[in-house]
Amino acid sequence: MAQAIFAGIDISALKCDLVCLDEQGHQLAPAKSFPNDLEGASTLVEVLDALARKFNIQQLHIGLEATSVYGVHLREFLLDATQLMPYSTRVYEINPVMVAGFKKAFGSKRPKTDALDAYIIAERVRFGHLTPYSREATVTEPLRQLTRLRLHLVEMVTAEKNRALNLLFLKFSNYRKDKPFNHTFSKASLAVLQEFTPDELLEMPLEELAEFIQAHSNNKLVSPEEVAKALKQAANRAYRLNPKMLEACEVALSLTLQNIDHLKKQLKQLDKVICRELNAIPQTLTSVKGFGPVSAAGIIAEISDIKRFKDQAALAQYAGLTWTRYQSGDFEAEERRLTKSGNRYLRYYLVQAANSLRVHNEEYKAYYQRKYHEVTKHQHKRALVLTARKLVRLVFALLSKGQIYKGTVVN
Repeated sequence: MAQAIFAGIDISALKCDLVCLDEQGHQLAPAKSFPNDLEGASTLVEVLDALARKFNIQQLHIGLEATSVYGVHLREFLLDATQLMPYSTRVYEINPVMVAGFKKAFGSKRPKTDALDAYIIAERVRFGHLTPYSREATVTEPLRQLTRLRLHLVEMVTAEKNRALNLLFLKFSNYRKDKPFNHTFSKASLAVLQEFTPDELLEMPLEELAEFIQAHSNNKLVSPEEVAKALKQAANRAYRLNPKMLEACEVALSLTLQNIDHLKKQLKQLDKVICRELNAIPQTLTSVKGFGPVSAAGIIAEISDIKRFKDQAALAQYAGLTWTRYQSGDFEAEERRLTKSGNRYLRYYLVQAANSLRVHNEEYKAYYQRKYHEVTKHQHKRALVLTARKLVRLVFALLSKGQIYKGTVVN
């Protein structure tokens, strides 16, 4: 008589493959495939229920590989299935990296099949040391969709800006080097780039150019005449493109800048929705001075249920904020690399929050400055990541204890 069944389900967009093992690792039935839809899920539950009754089990452990979005519907269906409730059913979402690492223990000669993958997942569940999916996670899952989209938009803006800078070099080769404006992508700077070629800037009267700059800066520039002079000097030193190339470059640059503007508007719109969603979730992260709601939302969405992590070190590892260590004999390398093997979304929002705290929070500002001056290379990047690692301890404490930040690190 089996006390428990360990089920592994390999999921794709079209189908699900099921393998069930007992406590000794014996396969209880041939592998079965089901369509990844409502009817297929219903049949899969019936098969699990039948096996559970046949072997008179007390517990049912079901493992799914967390592959993209293909397992979301099945996971929810299994959690809500009334037929499986008598068996203290637990559902586990397993990181594909963990499954791949576990698979290596079975040798490299096995064929790559969906049934084999389902078997490996079942074995990983049987091995244990996994945290079941909790209902708390469903509260933050909608927020996760929004915060992950936000990072996607940010990366698109970065890519479009890099494209724009390449086109800018063709149109106005020394614009970035001479820096007539403090920020290349400021409103006044973009207006100049879209309206004028270097030759047109040289021909334009200085007073008229200064008026144009001031008008497009919302009258915020202290000395538009000096900016106009700098522009003319930069234009005088710039390469000249042949007319055909210049025309194509101007069209490409204009459209790329429009893309950037559109993406920034989407980010503003998305931030409002994210803040609204965050307001419905109890949390204390934003009680920390400088901890913005968007960063807090991204962190909370990825952590989901803080009880999944036994301590702050486990949370740091999940975020990929750990460092490799190389030691041989008496030698130990001083320079270590960030592993970056964890959740990239959580790592991104932790670093964003740390970047804000180093400006607005005295404790984190002092810590950042101390780490910044410890080395001579990669100072900002290193200090910022170390500040994010320090922040993990505070995040873990605030979320696990529900405390309000008092201005000191909570251990």
